[in-house]
Amino acid sequence: MIPPHGGKLINRLVTNREREALIAKAATLPRVALNDVSLSDVEMIAIGAYSPLEGFLTRADYESVLTKMELANGLPWTIPITLGVSKEEAEPLKTGQDAALVDDTGSLVAVLHLEEKFSWDRDREAKLVYQTTERKHPGVARLDTVGDVLLGGTISVVNRPPHDDFQPYRLDPLQTRQLFQAKSWRRIVGFQTRNPIHRAHEYLQKCALEVVDGLLLHPIVGETKSDDVPASVRMRCYEILLEKYYPKDRVVLAVNPAAMRYAGPREAIFHAIIRKNYGCTHFIVGRDHAGVGSYYGTFDAHKIFENFDPEAIGITPLFYDHSFWCKQCEGMATVKTCPHPETERVTLSGTKLRELLAAGKVPPPEITRPEVAQVLIEAMAVKG
Repeated sequence: MIPPHGGKLINRLVTNREREALIAKAATLPRVALNDVSLSDVEMIAIGAYSPLEGFLTRADYESVLTKMELANGLPWTIPITLGVSKEEAEPLKTGQDAALVDDTGSLVAVLHLEEKFSWDRDREAKLVYQTTERKHPGVARLDTVGDVLLGGTISVVNRPPHDDFQPYRLDPLQTRQLFQAKSWRRIVGFQTRNPIHRAHEYLQKCALEVVDGLLLHPIVGETKSDDVPASVRMRCYEILLEKYYPKDRVVLAVNPAAMRYAGPREAIFHAIIRKNYGCTHFIVGRDHAGVGSYYGTFDAHKIFENFDPEAIGITPLFYDHSFWCKQCEGMATVKTCPHPETERVTLSGTKLRELLAAGKVPPPEITRPEVAQVLIEAMAVKG
């Protein structure tokens, strides 16, 4: 089994007497409210999905991630995992002491063992992480909702964020690793998605299945853009596809509770590391991975891996070009395998696809499986 990032699967969930003591102590502590993204980050830290992180970044790690794409100890890490508060909220918080982290209902989630408070520059982080300071970028826009002071330190999670959805699919890294071992899978490929799977995605996954033992289909169900397809709709699409078109003994469907950052190439590395922690040995990186708009080059998410020692990343990326249905080939292909002109390729832009679905029209089967299209049409009708 592939080792977690940093060599140890982190577990910040406290139990029994330690949990009871922290709950009692939390009643006397200053409180910090978590937004949806920070709540997702707390859960990802707690279950080891962000291994080796044990809490929110301190200044040294934060600066190193921004400028070098690695933690202060030299381990690759590309996305700053931070907790921000206003100057007024930061005032009563003392370094070396604890603070209670609560959700939007005021319920206790975790205790932060505060090591540092430090200021940060939004535009600097935006430029280094997202390659733009435009507020039209959803990741950059989110930075404006983060407070002026960042809190660094380890966390102890006493009450895991509750979920009443996707229960059969909420598998932690320890559970997926145990499942892969039970299946005797040694080579596992992970696939990141925030969208319903279309034929191009299906093609990439099945190509990868030719060289590995199993596939972890791992959609994000944390915070995404408001115009992204809701997680419940996406999950129904995945269930239908797996039931009808995939070998049942070679695919595991599990949800990823992280929030999307839309950080393009940096997030491709981040997503690969997360899947490594879940036990994957390989990771599919498609065209414009984790991209949004035109902020990143088509294959920047492939090129960024060249900046890292493969052994330090520890998971093997599988790079794929844009795929499509070719009329002459009579099947799925990419520009690497198809010699025919673009006029022979069946493709639809995301905008055109949404227009068809909104009109209740089923896209060509070369683009989307009819069963998936029907789920999307029904969902758009309800939304409308």
